[in-house]
Amino acid sequence: MKAYHGLVSLLLASATPVFAADRAPVVDAPAGRVSGTAAGDVRVFKGIPYAAAPTGKLRWRAPVALPRWSGERAAIDFGPACVQPQGGTTTIYSGPPMPVSEDCLSLNVWTPANAKNAPVMVWIHGGALVTGSSREPTYDGRKFAERGVIVVSINYRLGVLGWLAHPWLSRESSQRVSGNYGLLDQIAALKWVRDNIGSFGGDARNVTIAGESAGGLSALYLMTSPAAHGLFAKAIAESSYMISMPELRKSVFGAPSGEGGGQLLTGAVQMPDVESLRAMDAQALTDTSAKLGFAPFGVVDGAVLPQQMVDAFDQGKQAAVPVLAGFNQGEIRSLKMLAPKPTQTAEAYERTIRDRYGDLSDAFLRLYPASSYPESILATTRDALYGWTAERLVRKQAALGVPAYLYLFDHGYPAADQAGLHAFHASELPFVFGNFDGTPPRWPKVPDTEGERALSDAMIDYWASFVRDGKPVARNAARWPAYDANQSYMHFGATPVVQQTLMPGMFALNESVMCRRRATGKIGWNWNVGLAAPNLPPVATCD
Repeated sequence: MKAYHGLVSLLLASATPVFAADRAPVVDAPAGRVSGTAAGDVRVFKGIPYAAAPTGKLRWRAPVALPRWSGERAAIDFGPACVQPQGGTTTIYSGPPMPVSEDCLSLNVWTPANAKNAPVMVWIHGGALVTGSSREPTYDGRKFAERGVIVVSINYRLGVLGWLAHPWLSRESSQRVSGNYGLLDQIAALKWVRDNIGSFGGDARNVTIAGESAGGLSALYLMTSPAAHGLFAKAIAESSYMISMPELRKSVFGAPSGEGGGQLLTGAVQMPDVESLRAMDAQALTDTSAKLGFAPFGVVDGAVLPQQMVDAFDQGKQAAVPVLAGFNQGEIRSLKMLAPKPTQTAEAYERTIRDRYGDLSDAFLRLYPASSYPESILATTRDALYGWTAERLVRKQAALGVPAYLYLFDHGYPAADQAGLHAFHASELPFVFGNFDGTPPRWPKVPDTEGERALSDAMIDYWASFVRDGKPVARNAARWPAYDANQSYMHFGATPVVQQTLMPGMFALNESVMCRRRATGKIGWNWNVGLAAPNLPPVATCD
């Protein structure tokens, strides 16, 4: 009987989807039968659950697979976003109110009509692991599907519900660990894709994980998680950050342990036990934890995330897959809360830098001079978080002998430049997805001109081609060479242009700072740089 069911699942997973032009498209997948919508040559299926609702006793547990549902499920509406803080400061990233629920583990599929063995891109949304959703209009995958690529966008648990570590929760676990539930959700979604995407016309052996900001961070987590290895063949990391991570039970790099941070939170909300914590209203708990400063990150637990990201990449233990990675020239223009408060004068800036950076201060000031210190402050944080990470990622993958492609998004347009937001954080996304009309209300409006569309078309082509065969190629645009000894990268300004040696000296400086801090075991590496930096430790053996 088990062999029979296994054969049925295999046949369902490999079957050509039923996409008749005169009725709603229907797919009979191992997970169950779903009906979607059609628009031209693209078929869309929204709000498909990939795991049981993580509510009640399943709150703060690994996601639980669903049995095959009976009947036909209408997949025509997005599922609710995962619970996230409500209210708060309005920014250019703030969108209209959207439904939220703790029952949020769903995904969406855009697929070409009559697709067969199509490449697959699994999109992981950003939002600092606190906010965001797969239902955001910017992430509509239609333009990729028109190029023969299936897009799957996923939700995953956020904030305290997705990333809380605590001794109470660790004791419940068979592995005696806690935290990383949002990452486990992403892995569960990848397993769902492995088991079901063939029914939608996709190739489960040709899956690319992709994400921006916290989605890019998630891609790095997945690359270093043994539980995710084999579930994807390539990775795209836009504006990712390879910062130091808390460890589950030990305070390292100046941060409390994951469990210690959880204990501080439960003490503040005055919850005496795990039952009381699970009974607390999800929205109230999320809002309260955010106000108390709970910061969600992956924790080094020896299981899901065995070690610090930098160590995994240094030791070659990450997934040996091709990568496409990069960052934006003006990342911090829209994230000034990450940058330190400026000094009053250039002289005070230089004095502080020389005091903090010691023997590296000359190299620092060449890159981030006092003569333009307001801009230097923004560039310092940009590079410590995003620039260094992007170049480190491609260097490490190239060292494994797999293709790696680096980019800098340096494109401006009138509304953004006039607002002082040239190439701001996430500003590449409307170009990557081709959705100029899908941005939030306060986002600087991208003009729908021939030039902007040409750049967007080139970027979609590069990304889609990389997803297809690991090589970014665009029609009528520059050939994008892999990162190698020539240190080539693609500069996205008005048009794509190949250049060499991105920001000379930037990587070496930030690598030395990370290396020295790591050697102490007491100082982390994140946005604590420039005027916010602690005194630089002495030279380390890895320096």
